[in-house]
This record gives sequence, structure tokens and C-alpha cells, in this order.
Amino acid sequence: MNSPAAAPHEVVQGLRSLRALARLLDYPSADLQLAADELAGILTGEARLDARLRARFADWCQHLAQAPLLDLQAEYVELFDRGRATSLLLFEHVHGESRARGQAMVDLLAEYEAAGFALDARELPDHLPLFLEYLSTRDEQDIGRWLGEISHILALLTARLEERNASHALVPHALLALIGATEQIDQHRPTVAAEEPDHTPQALDQVWEEEVVRFSATSDEDCALQSAEGRRLAERKYASAPQVVTVMPASPSSTVTDSHQ
Repeated sequence: MNSPAAAPHEVVQGLRSLRALARLLDYPSADLQLAADELAGILTGEARLDARLRARFADWCQHLAQAPLLDLQAEYVELFDRGRATSLLLFEHVHGESRARGQAMVDLLAEYEAAGFALDARELPDHLPLFLEYLSTRDEQDIGRWLGEISHILALLTARLEERNASHALVPHALLALIGATEQIDQHRPTVAAEEPDHTPQALDQVWEEEVVRFSATSDEDCALQSAEGRRLAERKYASAPQVVTVMPASPSSTVTDSHQ
């Protein structure tokens, strides 16, 4: 995706592909199942992915559409809510609970705001589906730069998800394929194979207690591909807790929109 000579139709397809990849990392819902055919169509039409990867996306989307929803949800929770190893929080893999993670999140929020985003709900800014939605509003140069900067995280996440035989590994694998960096996955496979299983559901509790934010952009008009992750986390983590939301002012040029309303 970092080619400066990309044709306009390739750029549009690439941005739609990022939204589709973000949506596939959502907590499974009836809406996601209904969108599965659309997501498959977008990703099988992404010429920058090889034929084998496109076919695997088609199979996964078919599975998402047909499998019992409760089974899909149980699989998702087991993968992403039972410890840190396969967390979808990018900075969790490099900073953990250190002070550096807080600064990294502040810097990422500043990047969002500088791009004209406003914070209108609760979500962690380094959540991968959210980050991909942000990238889907950027140009090819920015997308290539950002994916390159997190390529080592994507490679580690891919290897760990593959070790668990999880189809979700296709998402970070595809992101690396878009920038020609899939060889990084091989560097992590031996280490990942030797890792002890992480079965500590308490490990992420403190992370989810942090103040979280959600952003939206006027340029994202594809309602079918909007992430439902913010609603999922609100329902599961904060349904019975008092809601305290810090409203942060948007830049003068930005407008907050919510396609779900």
C-alpha cells in the first residue's frame, strides 16, 4: 500500500479493505454475520493480497455467516479476553503497563486530533480495529508509514494467532502483505511456539479500567463497515458501572458523526 504510483481505484479499494479488516476483528454479532458476504467481496477483490490469502478470507467470511453466533463469541472471548498475548491493544505488546504506554497513547491521540478527529465515546486509541478505521481515512503514504511502524507487532500477533489456529490471524497477516513485510512473521514463529499459554483473564482488567475514547471521521461514510467494538466494550465492561465521559474539544475543522444513530 506504500506505492506512490497507486491508481485512484486501487487507493479506494485499499481503504475499503482496511475497513473490512477492522470489521473482522469486531466482537461477533448478528450485524457482523449479515455483513460477512460484503466483507468477503471486498477482500477477495483486493489484488494486493495473493490468491491463497484471498481464498482463506472467503472461507472465513462464509464460516462467520453460517456458524452459531454463541460459538463465534466464545471463540473471540477465548482469543482476546483471556490474557495479554493476543491482545488487540497495540501498545500492550511493546509497553505493557509501563509509563511509556501512557505517553504512546497520548501521542496517538494527538495524531488523531491533528487529522481532524473528535473523541465522542469510550475506547482505547491503540485498539487495532479502531486504528485501522483511522488509517482508512489517510493517504497511501501515511498508511504505509504507520503499518511499517507497527509491523513487528502485527508479525508477533499473527504468529500467536496462527499458533492458536485462529482465522483472525488473517487480518494482521493481510496488513503485512499490503506492505510486503510477511517475512517478519517467520522471525517470531520459533519464539511463539515455545511460549507458555497465557490464561490470566485478570491481566487485562486494569487496562480496561482506563479512560477510553472513540473517534469518528466525516470521511468515513461506509456505514456497513463501521466498527461495533465501542458498543461491545461499553456493554460488556461498563453496563453496570457509572459512566463518566470526558468530552474533549474537536479541532475547528472537524465534525463528529455517528453512523449508528
